[in-house]
Amino acid sequence: METQPKSLAELKQIGKVRNIYSEQKLKLKKLDKLAIWITNRVGSMGFFFIIFIWTVSWLTWNALAPKEMRFDPYPAFVLWLFISNMVQIFLMPLIMVGQNLQSNHSEARAEADFEINTKAELEIETILLHLENQNEMMLKILEHQNLSNTINKTSGNN
Repeated sequence: METQPKSLAELKQIGKVRNIYSEQKLKLKKLDKLAIWITNRVGSMGFFFIIFIWTVSWLTWNALAPKEMRFDPYPAFVLWLFISNMVQIFLMPLIMVGQNLQSNHSEARAEADFEINTKAELEIETILLHLENQNEMMLKILEHQNLSNTINKTSGNN
């Protein structure tokens, strides 16, 4: 059973390529955008260096500064521990929300890639079927032409 190739009009009806980035961006709410913004900033080396420098400065000041100027003296560092825990408590859920949103975007992008690949496969299959049909037609034309030439040669010799 030979498959009939799809026409160009049929291929065009399959659908246009979607811009997943734009679609996902339009779906985001303001709080989602804020979570992604925080995730992008907190997940950077710049933020890491800020926290690292702040922590080293805090601990150094409270360990080495004159006793009357220390505001969170060694060995307790209670205020530093409290602030560190508050940063973790507030940032971790925001980072997870941002990562979930980014994961949803990745899944949508993978789905769009699958759609594009499926369409490309159908187009390639159609092109190959058209080429096979053209090849068969060319062979038939050549056979017919060879047969005509053979008949002309035999009738011309008689």
